[in-house]
Formats: sequence, structure tokens, C-alpha cells
Amino acid sequence: MKPRSIAVVAVPGVQLLDLAGPIDVFAEANAQAGEAAYAPLVIGLGPEPVRSSSGVAVLPARSIDQPARDLDTLLVAGSPRAGLEAAPPEVLAWLRASAPKARRYGSICSGAFFLAAAGLLNGRRITTHWAVADRLAEAFPETAVQPDALYVRDGPVRTAAGVTAGLDLALALVEEDLGAEITRRVAAQLVMYFRRPGGQMQFSRYGAAAPSGRAALQELQRYVAAHPDADHSVPRLAERASLSPRHFARLFRSEVGVTPAAWVESARVEAARRKLEDGRSTPKRVAAECGFADADALRRAFVRSLGVTPAAYRRAHAPAG
Repeated sequence: MKPRSIAVVAVPGVQLLDLAGPIDVFAEANAQAGEAAYAPLVIGLGPEPVRSSSGVAVLPARSIDQPARDLDTLLVAGSPRAGLEAAPPEVLAWLRASAPKARRYGSICSGAFFLAAAGLLNGRRITTHWAVADRLAEAFPETAVQPDALYVRDGPVRTAAGVTAGLDLALALVEEDLGAEITRRVAAQLVMYFRRPGGQMQFSRYGAAAPSGRAALQELQRYVAAHPDADHSVPRLAERASLSPRHFARLFRSEVGVTPAAWVESARVEAARRKLEDGRSTPKRVAAECGFADADALRRAFVRSLGVTPAAYRRAHAPAG
């Protein structure tokens, strides 16, 4: 079988792991399959080395002044400056001409900005790094950004979340092509999850829902965040705000964008995250200290918000030892 040509486009300032991570997955797939199933290559703006954001330079195999030939998969690597600066018009033109010719195309991390600017993500469900998901959704409202997903498949489009999620996407592509058994061997060799649990929001540092709305509501939200274990029912919160419960609930949702109960839960989950990350408290104790009725209530809230259980989160994020 002819090797599948996997092209990764790298612009100046590319995030090196966005580029190297997926390529290493495809290289390991070749080793595990015992054949050249993939032919990865880097495509640059020109023939000169592409300097990454870390300073390491990568020599591309091709440049965008050459026609795309027999590309099975076309991916665009991200850059810390993507979305902050206008994409080079020659890159967008090349993507518009080349991506539809590939069997599938997509992006890693903020590389989604380049595809979106080229009009190649219109009407598609996509993802990107959690820190720029809102910016991408605002800049390109014709896309449906899923900020918690590690990777998303929609028709021929494949998009990955931040940085290391490019490895998760590459594994998913290998599974599409070569099956689960070879993919499991690739994951084992690279010491990574075959399928990582949860979504990327478990790694986000947004913090609890930021206080918003009028000053009185912001003061109330700061009180909730500082005292997650207190009674924060609507009647009690309304009393602190000197409003009727009905008027308070309506005003809160209008100005903050969520119900009081949803905001309180997000604040409690964030407080629980911090306690679990220090590794000194069990989920049962954290539940009591953060206002949850019991450990089961904490677990349900964690899974709703982050896609993982408190115990799994503690194992992944608490200090070792």
C-alpha cells in the first residue's frame, strides 16, 4: 500500500509540539504496523527553515509555492500568535486550493484560526485551545466551537484542542486508518492514553466564573467564592443583596448570564479543584469544605463541569509522592 501523505503546515512562530507531536505518532504507527503506512512531511511558507516559538528551527520538505500533490491528510499547526495577527494571505490562498483536495484536513491548537480565516471551517463543529476558544468563536461565528473537546471530527474536518491534544488527534487518525490494536500499541510505546479521559477544560486556568454584572452582584459573587461552604440558596443570596428572591434570580441571570445555582456550582467546583490539587484532602473532605452535600454531589458536579471524577482529577493534578 502506498504510504498516506500527512502534511503539517508550519508558519513562522509555530508551536513546536503542535508540529512534532503528531508527526512522532505517525512515525510510531509505521513502526508498530511494520510498514510505511504514513509519509509525514512539513510544509513551510518557503524553502528556508521555519523558526518555532521556542527558537528551534525546522526544515520543511515542501513550501506553499509548490502545488499540493497526493495529500491524504492536511493539518495546520498552531502558533502563539495565531488569531492575534492576520494570517499571511498566501497561506490562506494555498489552504483554500489544497485542503479540499485532501481526504481529510484539520488543525492542531490555534491552527484552527488559519483554516477558519480561509473559510474552510464554515458550518463545522470544531475545537481549539481552551484559552482562545472564545476568541475563535467570536471572530468566526459561522463555526461551532466546542471548547471542552480534545478533538472533534466533522465530515472531512479534524480539529484538536491545545498543544498535546494534537497527539490525541493523531492517535484518532491512526485508529481510523489502522485500527484499534495498532493504535493501542502506539499509545503504549509513547506512554500516553489510548483515549484520554475527560475534556480539555480540566486543564484550563480560567478560574471560577469571574464576577460580572453590577457592583452589588460582583460583591456577592466574590463572597460566594470566598465562602463556598456557606448556604448559597437563592433566598439567602437574595437576602444578602436586599432583593426579593424572584427579582434577584431574574436580575442575576440577566446580568451574569447564568442562574445563581449554576454560578455557585462553578465557584464550588473551582474551590474543590484547588483543594484537590494540593493533594492533602480526600474528595469526601473536599465536598464538605466546598459546600457539596456529600462526595456523590461533588462527583456529579465535577463530571458535569470537567468530564472527570474528583478522584481522577486528584491523581492527575496533585503533587507526586
